[in-house]
This record gives sequence, structure tokens and C-alpha cells, in this order.
Amino acid sequence: MLRPVILITGAARRVGAEIARTLHAAGAKVALHYRNSRDEVEQLAQALNEAWPNTAIALAAELGDGAAAPALVAGVLQHFGRLDGLVNNASGFFSTPLGSIDEAAWQELTGSNLKGPLFLAQAAAPHLAQHNGAIVNITDIHTERPLKGYAVYLSAKAGLAGLTRALAIELAPQVRVNAVAPGAIIWPEDGSFNAAERAAIVAHTPLQRTGTPEDIARTVKFLLFDAPFITGQVINVDGGRSIRI
Repeated sequence: MLRPVILITGAARRVGAEIARTLHAAGAKVALHYRNSRDEVEQLAQALNEAWPNTAIALAAELGDGAAAPALVAGVLQHFGRLDGLVNNASGFFSTPLGSIDEAAWQELTGSNLKGPLFLAQAAAPHLAQHNGAIVNITDIHTERPLKGYAVYLSAKAGLAGLTRALAIELAPQVRVNAVAPGAIIWPEDGSFNAAERAAIVAHTPLQRTGTPEDIARTVKFLLFDAPFITGQVINVDGGRSIRI
């Protein structure tokens, strides 16, 4: 039986790692992209390969470099011989208050959140089409209801939501393209939301709790493997928060 091969960007930690574990448990071979988290991604690949030999590899790339995308896809093909799915999960996230935005912040946030996914989709598209594959992008519920101070990040994520719909048209009928928009899942590591802010977010969430990486991973799995008539959609996974912001 041929197992699907899925490339997951930003797969070393947090939500990306859970997506990798979930897809692997569902029978996929996984290519784990990383930029800096080499130790974490190698540990994850080792654990997955111990469970099922020769089914996980780690590949480094700087997604802000458009030339890196073809090389990353080529690395997957060289090792596994095919590509069935792409999950654009890698994401830079930090505040950029108006008046402090500089070129470095622009390049970092648009590179990981928009440029990388576009060039990866372009490089992967011919190979995905051979197997009626799929792309899942990870966006953000705040693209439609912005957070103050995050203009660059949210502009890039809004672009990714638009790119999702554009690619769904460009790549149809062979390749489906959808997105998952998380709400509060794992709090940022930079402490950008204090305890009071976190409590307020939970209080305004109809399900009255934060989500988990598993919530995102299960939705990604559904869109890749179990949704053959869904394309061009952005699914909010946010406990209902987007209807009350």
C-alpha cells in the first residue's frame, strides 16, 4: 500500500510537531521542515522512525528565501519519491506597533507567513497534481478581526487566507487547497499576552477554554485525507471566539 507523503513546515515544535505526529499516526510519511530547531526536529524524526522505520525525515530551509522552496520539495522527492500533501504551518509572530515597523520585521513576518507558502505551493503543485493531493495553510482568526499592534503579521496572514482561495482556483481540479485558522491554542512564548489578557480571551470564547494542538492537527488531517469535496475554505478552530470578538 502506498502511503501519502506530507511536507509540514515548522514541524519541530508546538502545533507543527503535533500535526506531524497526527498525520504519521494516520499512516503518512512525513517530511519535517525546520529553520533553527534542529535538535527538536531530529528528536521528533527519530521517535517517528522508531515507531515506523524510514517514514520521517528532517529538512532545513529558510522560507523567506524564494529559492529555498524548490530545493525543499526536491529533498522530499529525493527521499520519498512522491509528494501528496503540503502543510504550510511555519509562522513568525511578534508585535510591530505602527511607527516601529522596519524592513527586517517586514521580511521576517511576510517571509514565513506568506512568501514561503506561495513559493512552496508553486514548487509542490506539479507533484501534488500527480496524486490529487492537497495543501493546508495555517492562518489566524484575527485576519478578519485584527489585534492592535500586529499589522505586519496580520497582513501576511490575511494574504495567506487570500492565497488559499486563489490557489484553490489555480490548482483545481487536481489539487485541493484549504486553510485552518486557529484561535487561542498555545499562548505565545514571548509573554505578549499577560494573565489578565489571557483570561479575557477565554471569557469571550463560547467554549470557555483554550484549544489544543490536537484540535488543529485533527482538522488538518480531515482536510488532507477526508474532505475530497472541500476546497477554497478557511475553517476556524477557535472554540467559537471568532463569532464573539
